[in-house]
Amino acid sequence: MIETSPSTPARVDVVLPCLDEAEALPWVLDRIPAGWRAIVVDNGSTDGSANLARDLGAYVVHEPRRGFGAACHAGLTAATADVVCFCDCDASLDPALLPEVAGPVLDGSADLVLGRRRPTSLGAWPVHARLANLELARLIRRRTGLRLHDLGPMRAARREALQALDLTDRRSGYPLQMVVRAAEAGWRVTETDVPYHPRTGRSKVTGTWRGTWQAVRDMRAVLGERVVTAPAVPATTVPGGGR
Repeated sequence: MIETSPSTPARVDVVLPCLDEAEALPWVLDRIPAGWRAIVVDNGSTDGSANLARDLGAYVVHEPRRGFGAACHAGLTAATADVVCFCDCDASLDPALLPEVAGPVLDGSADLVLGRRRPTSLGAWPVHARLANLELARLIRRRTGLRLHDLGPMRAARREALQALDLTDRRSGYPLQMVVRAAEAGWRVTETDVPYHPRTGRSKVTGTWRGTWQAVRDMRAVLGERVVTAPAVPATTVPGGGR
């Protein structure tokens, strides 16, 4: 990973929402692809995560409003690279695999790519969380026609196109709203398999039934939004021609 600052040029920015992830941060940041910039969005950590991330070379953004969506959107706002990736900061997903996720966006063959989680062990993905994810995938297909299998938190898209979607959810519905609005805008949305490991520390969402239920409620609210005419993904020139 390169030493970073707000003005450091990077081919890709990687947004890492962070709430008390000091234990996982060294491994996560060490796995950021060379030349890509890690943007750690501290969402009110009390374990020194922000200072540790800064010491490890990441660009740190502070987002005082609690919520996964608030942290993700703060990172998107701080990003400057043409392509932005999102990845959990708990070591459940390997940032070294981000080039595989971002590849279709970088070469112009896709507009939004999601990492489809493939659990590496029974403990990697609690049963209640997996069942909730399956139900959400079904609802997404019914709402958008996209035959997705997972609302994966590891994803990639072009920064300006994401900003044009005008995402408003600041809680657990943010990843879903991104997919729904991208589909409404006619984006090419695909997914690719990524290994899913047991996270470091306890999940703030899927680690409990209550957290999972709250996430499902947030996402149902997003699915209940009226269909809007979202802006189409802007054309982008890529090496070798194409969009």
